[in-house]
Amino acid sequence: MFSINTNDVRFQQAAAPIFNRRDLLRVGGSSMLGLGLGSMLQLQAATAKAADTAIGEGTAKSIILMFLQGGPSHLDLWDPKPNLPDNVVGPFKEISTKLPGVQFTELLPQLAQVNDKVSLIRSMSYTPIGLFNHTAAIYQMLTGYTTDKVSPSGQLEPPSPKDFPNFGSNLVRLKPSKVPMLPLVMLPRPLQESNVVGKAGTAGFLGRAYDPYYLYPSGDDMNMNKMDGISIDDLQLRPQVHSGRLQRRARLRDVINEGMPDVEKAVSEYKLNEYYGRALELVTSGRARDAFALDRESKQLRDRYGNNAFGQSCLLARRLIEAGTGVVEVVWPKVANSDNHSWDVHKGLTKRMKDQSAPMLDAGLSTLIDDLDQRGMLEETMIVAVGEFGRSPERGVSTSGNDNSSDGRDHWPYCYTAVIAGGGIKRSYIYGESDKTGSAPAADPVHPRELLATIYHAFGIDPSMLMYNHLNQPRELVKGFPVTKLFA
Repeated sequence: MFSINTNDVRFQQAAAPIFNRRDLLRVGGSSMLGLGLGSMLQLQAATAKAADTAIGEGTAKSIILMFLQGGPSHLDLWDPKPNLPDNVVGPFKEISTKLPGVQFTELLPQLAQVNDKVSLIRSMSYTPIGLFNHTAAIYQMLTGYTTDKVSPSGQLEPPSPKDFPNFGSNLVRLKPSKVPMLPLVMLPRPLQESNVVGKAGTAGFLGRAYDPYYLYPSGDDMNMNKMDGISIDDLQLRPQVHSGRLQRRARLRDVINEGMPDVEKAVSEYKLNEYYGRALELVTSGRARDAFALDRESKQLRDRYGNNAFGQSCLLARRLIEAGTGVVEVVWPKVANSDNHSWDVHKGLTKRMKDQSAPMLDAGLSTLIDDLDQRGMLEETMIVAVGEFGRSPERGVSTSGNDNSSDGRDHWPYCYTAVIAGGGIKRSYIYGESDKTGSAPAADPVHPRELLATIYHAFGIDPSMLMYNHLNQPRELVKGFPVTKLFA
């Protein structure tokens, strides 16, 4: 009788599996069934992978993604490389952090004091086939898929109902909110490169019902106080319509529907009653309106987050999660390919990072991590901070067809860093490493698809679960395995 006992399979770290005599006898006896040693190795590897995926499964209940669109320089933030030529090493000094032997640059003094609460993935990497520019790379990072239409410059067509869904849309579809609250919020600006706006920021073929709630206050990207102008008119009742009156209207609607079974049957697949009910609860409960009231926080805490669009977005993200939102995506508040505090530093890197972008990131992200931890929310709330790629190790060279000054770095998808914390993720942990110039992973490369698979896994969702696109074709949520070593 042919059998494989997976309990007999034992592994050594970074070595081939060890077989006992019984395993070898089974291989010999199984060859008549077409299962040789090579096939058995493959089967056992798959079995080990399946067993390993139980680690960390279902540890997260909510997530805040800090999407650093534009591609921050890992070398000038959290993976500095000292003792190299000036055109590689960067203009900033290294500083010690809470983790012995782990250094950041001087641009991140506050994050250096909380990095004992996070894991760093220093080996994010992918091969840029048609993915060297922002929009194409952003689409891959947030959906797990590449697009069909990529021009030589990397620009794409605008968002389409045929697009793959943003990961947050998948999460709220598979893990719906249990409270009357906005399930998915994106703020404070859309994903954007040049005139391509919102690509990878929709539910795509899942349908508009799973789109984010877009909270984009009016005002220029350079307006640091734009979060003070949040408008939530669509979440408020008009003065002449109180909640009791609205609920009576809803009951009247139900009575009418009950008398129209044919109409109800015809529209049942659209779940209109379900959506109407959710919208009604959302408006009448007031949870969302209360979450947006940033002025209820102390001035001291608001100052710690930073009095700018990114810092106040981080604070609002915490308030939304507290109120019951499942997914908040904080998009870096500057268009990808632009100047000033954009991470797209083809020129003017030293001044722009030191005076503009890095201080905002340092204050906002570090305070969010510490604030969630102090409130006991970090255990079930995952935080991920990542861009679509990193920056070139050598300054002043072109890697993507862009012009770069001697004080600028070009796009670099071969190696960059992600910060991940909470939701069951280990603390004080470094996963993977970059080589001596930060050019490529020296160990344990992590593809963006694997980062998404790790997020799905943390929510108890199988990354290989099928969804159906606009042509009713089955597609996996993402084609990647979770990095289970990141979980405690």
